[in-house]
Amino acid sequence: MRHKYLWAGSIIGTVVALDQFTKYLVEKHLRMYEVVPVIRGFFNLTRVRNKGAAFSLLSTAPDGFRSVFFISVSLAAVAVIAMMLRKSKDRLLVVSFSFIAGGAVGNLIDRMRFGEVVDFIQWYVKSWYWPSFNVADSAITAGVALLVIDMVFNKPRSHGDTEETTASTK
Repeated sequence: MRHKYLWAGSIIGTVVALDQFTKYLVEKHLRMYEVVPVIRGFFNLTRVRNKGAAFSLLSTAPDGFRSVFFISVSLAAVAVIAMMLRKSKDRLLVVSFSFIAGGAVGNLIDRMRFGEVVDFIQWYVKSWYWPSFNVADSAITAGVALLVIDMVFNKPRSHGDTEETTASTK
């Protein structure tokens, strides 16, 4: 893939900038736990903080452990994704890894600044609420979805195949 690093850097930078900008707006304009209905009965903006990971995993762990653990895991994840990006020649994988890396960096910035993550997107139906999340979480989810699509629809390649030889066999 030509310009792979330009694509990756642009996607990662856009995700991080959009994530941090939206969090800034939420922190500036909403009080903690304030609910702003966007689509009544379905979607709110709600300022909350998440000390844990997805679905508040490990949110009750001691602060010192939790902070070191999540920062370390985030740094390790970004390092692994960077290695995978370097090896990837497939456009879909580059986009996928870039979304995941951008989301990981966006949430890492929060963890380093606040010791927790700013969440504000709240989906619900009647009394069933999905846990609040943010742009970084959305990017990670989109990146993982693209990885799944790649695994389901792209044939496995041998180590000697390039993007061009694989494309010519489709």
